[in-house]
Amino acid sequence: MTTPHPRSRIARATACTALGALVLSGLAVGAAVPANAATVDVIGVDFSKTDGAVQGGASGMLYGLSDDGVPTDAIIAGARPTNLTQKAPHGAQHPNGDPLEVERAFFENGGEYLMTNIQDYYPDWAYNGGKRPSDFNTYLDIVRKVVRSVVDESDHPEKYVFTPFNEPDGGNWYGDWNSMKGTYLQDWKAVYQVIKEEFPDAKIAGNGDTRWQPGRTRDFLTYAKANNVLPDMFTWHELSRSSLQYFRQHLAEYRQIETDLGISARPVNITEYAMRRDMSVPGNLVQWLAMFEDEKVDAQTAYWTYAGNLNDNMAKNNSANGAWWLLKWYGDLSGQTVTVTPPALNAPDTLQGLGSVDTDKKQATVIFGGTNNATRLDLSGLDPAVFGSTVDIQVREAEWSGQEGEAQAPPIVITKRVPVGGVIQVDVPSSNRLDAYQAVITPALPAQPVADTTWSTSIEAENTVLRDVTAYNQDPAADWTFSASGGRDVGSTNRVTSSLTWTVDVPTTGSYRFGAIAGVNGSRIGPGKHALFVDGQNASTIEYEAGFDWSYRGRGETLVQLTQGRHELSVRMSADGSTLLPGSDVSLDRFDLTRIDGPETTTYPAVLARTDAPLDYSKGAVSLTGDKIATFFPSARETGYYDIAIRYSTTGAAGLGVALNERSITGLGADKAGTWTSTARVHLAKGITDLRIGSAQGAAVQSVTLTRATDGDTATVRIEGEDGSQIVRSGAARLETPGQPTNVSGQQLGYLGGGAANYATLSRPAGLGAGQYDLTVRYSNAEKNTGHAYNTDVITRFLDITEDGGTTTRGAFRNNYSWKGFWSHTVPLDLTTTSGSLRLGNTTGNAPNIDWLALSPLVVKATNAADVLLTADATASTRKIAGKAYVAVEVTNTSPVPVDVAIATSYGTKSFAAVQPGKRVSAVINSTKASIPAGEATITLKGTVNGSPATEQLTAAYSARN
Repeated sequence: MTTPHPRSRIARATACTALGALVLSGLAVGAAVPANAATVDVIGVDFSKTDGAVQGGASGMLYGLSDDGVPTDAIIAGARPTNLTQKAPHGAQHPNGDPLEVERAFFENGGEYLMTNIQDYYPDWAYNGGKRPSDFNTYLDIVRKVVRSVVDESDHPEKYVFTPFNEPDGGNWYGDWNSMKGTYLQDWKAVYQVIKEEFPDAKIAGNGDTRWQPGRTRDFLTYAKANNVLPDMFTWHELSRSSLQYFRQHLAEYRQIETDLGISARPVNITEYAMRRDMSVPGNLVQWLAMFEDEKVDAQTAYWTYAGNLNDNMAKNNSANGAWWLLKWYGDLSGQTVTVTPPALNAPDTLQGLGSVDTDKKQATVIFGGTNNATRLDLSGLDPAVFGSTVDIQVREAEWSGQEGEAQAPPIVITKRVPVGGVIQVDVPSSNRLDAYQAVITPALPAQPVADTTWSTSIEAENTVLRDVTAYNQDPAADWTFSASGGRDVGSTNRVTSSLTWTVDVPTTGSYRFGAIAGVNGSRIGPGKHALFVDGQNASTIEYEAGFDWSYRGRGETLVQLTQGRHELSVRMSADGSTLLPGSDVSLDRFDLTRIDGPETTTYPAVLARTDAPLDYSKGAVSLTGDKIATFFPSARETGYYDIAIRYSTTGAAGLGVALNERSITGLGADKAGTWTSTARVHLAKGITDLRIGSAQGAAVQSVTLTRATDGDTATVRIEGEDGSQIVRSGAARLETPGQPTNVSGQQLGYLGGGAANYATLSRPAGLGAGQYDLTVRYSNAEKNTGHAYNTDVITRFLDITEDGGTTTRGAFRNNYSWKGFWSHTVPLDLTTTSGSLRLGNTTGNAPNIDWLALSPLVVKATNAADVLLTADATASTRKIAGKAYVAVEVTNTSPVPVDVAIATSYGTKSFAAVQPGKRVSAVINSTKASIPAGEATITLKGTVNGSPATEQLTAAYSARN
């Protein structure tokens, strides 16, 4: 049985000027339309052919972390980078990225080794003016200082790898190999020996060339072997799009050089890969991951724009974009990689993928993407001894959302339940080469997973009716160009008469979320704003946060009420037809419209959590006992209160150990055997949370459901920065009004820090005693260095929160592009006194500007409820009508809650929605045959129990009809 993706995907509609407007209609549920229905790309996966343990090393990054807290631990843990390159300790190349500052977060969240570019001790690029020091001993002194810093100051010096020379062939001291070869080889030996003198156990990497250089590599390795100075790891860079074509050839040439010289195989790390066009793009990055994983090398994405945001592969400081979910999927892989056959190998911008099978977990996974065409998976080699006779297949989609565009948990787009054996074909309605997909295969679960039924539709901005704006080409093959959906976007949105208009058919009356992928040049403009018109009337305002530039894309959203049927939507630069909205000059890439039906709810299956605990697929559960834990990474669309409902079963009384970002949630568990739902109402920061669950006594956890609980937001106390009754300023601290355009709510509190005398004191709001809290700060910080050739060198500002009579907590606030634009960031705050005031400042530097602050108790309630099982009485019989055999099934809902009833037979199915307790439904299904053998009908019950989705199945046998 296959459940298709119901959301419409018309991403490349064509404007029809003859009609005066473009019609974009939402499709019926189940009608998935690929971009090119006539072309299907096939990728084969043979799970019986393994080629080694999952390497997982292509998750590395150069300057992916900038400071302790930027990004957050939850983001790092989810993306799970295993290797990292940062600057030399105390180096001046960039204002952040010191390995000693980020090593805690890196190693605590899955990091395996940290590389340091010793030359990044220099402040300039190219290093030392691009010239080798005339007195090379000055560089040797730097090498000694760097190594000693690691040995003396790091908690994990054994996990460091030293890179003596970064891009020595690229204008950094040794560009002309003919004239500089001898000098370089002697310098390598000198540096190598100095490192070993200071730290005999040090690991050393080289050459670090800008690209594959076979001649230089052979010369270097020949010399290094002869002089006993071979690197422990060999490195170079593969940056351009063409590397997707030639890397495998380069690696083969390198391995041949090792063989020719009698050198044992070195680990390889491609210490910079991919260009601006690739960063944030799941469908591009999956091609690199597949290639490196296939060749079992480690690799690090390059640092082109901002330090501390995983090289554009996350949003803000704590949120996922589409690429983050791809990295998370990659970090989830375990077991052995398997043979994957794409339509064409070494072909840039085509369908590529990687696969794995973990026989202990009984899971198989394929990650794939990169095509505008429909995709078909040909899956083979599943072992019935591992997976059983039937498997469930779930396919999820990670859509490209831009660099700063937050992306929620990827939805299920296809499910399929099939018998094991032969080739299993799964058709995936892919339509945008910027997207990537994950297929997970498990033994059959208690109930077949279902695809997301949310109605949604999208359109490229350039395909709307354009008035007084300009569509621009963004070459998808250009290395330095940030990607755009469809390869184009719309800009010059800077006139009162500017607009983008189209029509859409919506299926029901209600609330819809309108979203726009957009680029805002924050340094020149600040935050942006547009008006959304519906049928000629101003219906809502779209607000855009400031960004890096017009092609570095974030996301603006607004809610709008629509009635069933056709509507004309228009994004306009003026709300009144005569005045230009402040910050209207925003580039627009793609629009989407999504139906909202009730509070946002997402369920995370426990069998897909990160865990080494046993999985019980008959229960759809992870069996936790002792010190075993399961880790989830739920995503919150907005900061506020959520109900986290954990569904599980126990054989006796059992407590649940629950931690949110390493903060314990108590009071959850079962007091007797049974099936339970334990729910905690907690405050979550927008973005990703690290949620860990354990049970020393034993619990079979089935799922975690996250539901927005807006009524809980009353527990939050918000204080404006200008509120003199709550905040007292000291020293130079003062209030200011940012210039337009701005998204400040009133005035900003600035000039905090820069000395102990400049601070503000926040009186403790009544009723907020000792306990665990979140402090959410609406802030701005646009400080940066300006001297680097291309990296923006942003600076993190810190806010110290000191409780009178308690301790000091430091929050890290990353650069957010504009002093006029404000983001919110949440700092965990544990208060120990009943009423001590909070001092806000920074004695070691400048604090961010503050719009407002909000204090929220971390937990407001915890409940435990024994699940009421979904039950029904069902009977089945056969009848003969007009010479044909029929199966008749009657089902009475004996549950205390309404249930959806699905009746399935070999001859057809029938469904009934919201059958009330005590009510009966019946189905008579024509077999179309004169006689049928005995069989059984399967009845699936679905409902909501204690706020969580629940499913039960039962059968009813019927006799033969002859």
